[in-house]
Amino acid sequence: MYQPEAYGVALLFMIGSMLCWGSWANTMKLTPGYAFQLFYWDYVIGIIAGSLFWGLTLGSLGGGPLSFLNNIRSSDSNHIIYALLGGAVFNVANLLLVAAIDIAGLAVAFPIGIGLALVVGVLLNYMISPQGSPLLLFGGVLLVVLAIVVDALAYRRRETTQKALSARGIQLSLACGVLMGVFYPLVAKAISGEHALGPYSVSFFFAVGTALCAIPVNYLLMRKPLTGAPPVSMRGYFQARSSWHFWGVVGGMIWCTGGVLNFVASHAAIIGPAVSYAIGQGATMVSAVWGVFIWKEFAQAPASAKKLIPLMFVFFLVGLGAVAIAPVFPR
Repeated sequence: MYQPEAYGVALLFMIGSMLCWGSWANTMKLTPGYAFQLFYWDYVIGIIAGSLFWGLTLGSLGGGPLSFLNNIRSSDSNHIIYALLGGAVFNVANLLLVAAIDIAGLAVAFPIGIGLALVVGVLLNYMISPQGSPLLLFGGVLLVVLAIVVDALAYRRRETTQKALSARGIQLSLACGVLMGVFYPLVAKAISGEHALGPYSVSFFFAVGTALCAIPVNYLLMRKPLTGAPPVSMRGYFQARSSWHFWGVVGGMIWCTGGVLNFVASHAAIIGPAVSYAIGQGATMVSAVWGVFIWKEFAQAPASAKKLIPLMFVFFLVGLGAVAIAPVFPR
């Protein structure tokens, strides 16, 4: 399998994961009128397809015991269970995120939800595998927390009407953040120790766990939508435009590509899961750029809300910069 060990290459992988994780939700914007619960079925198909694609290409390059198929055969059930659980937790968190995007938009749901996930995930991952300068790592995380607070304030000032719906968007983002921060430590456990999964095989079992969890949970959300919209049925899925199915699958493959890049980077000796996860969750910055500058989600916001957006970007950029250089300095 392909495994970069040089920090520069691993950093490129982490930046790639950040771009993918921060951009996949744009595919939702390309399916107006398609209920997010129905979109999500295509999204899960894309995650599974992506995990198989990368496993059978980069994950099989050069063979060896950690190559995709060999590693699946040699890993034990405990590590596979950790990967499946990671996928299941991610699935619930991601459904909450998609609902929050539907209510509040990219510029809000990602910074609050994924920003909080960064904080939770870094703390848990550092406890499992403490690597890098704690001062830079946790100092950067503190700045990200400040960015989350600023973004939440901007959102509340933007929403001059529908206060109950506004609060629901923030609440769903916060719930998503806690769960999204928990899934990665499960992945870190799955790729550590004897008879562990490699980064490509863990992606496959993670995708399977996501799909298995999505069947009951997404069906429940079809019957009882979190957004307050009417229930949806599978009839709408089969009647949807082919382009909507296409973009749903593409969205899942984009997220999975980011996941594979991130898992591979975290497997490098110099990086570790805490730093890899933290940089990957710079997706908050990418999604905020899409939401603010491309989709114009704050175009009609009052001046008091718009003034907070640059401050949010500054806190995120400085915080993520501190996290990025943390591996260069030993503990």
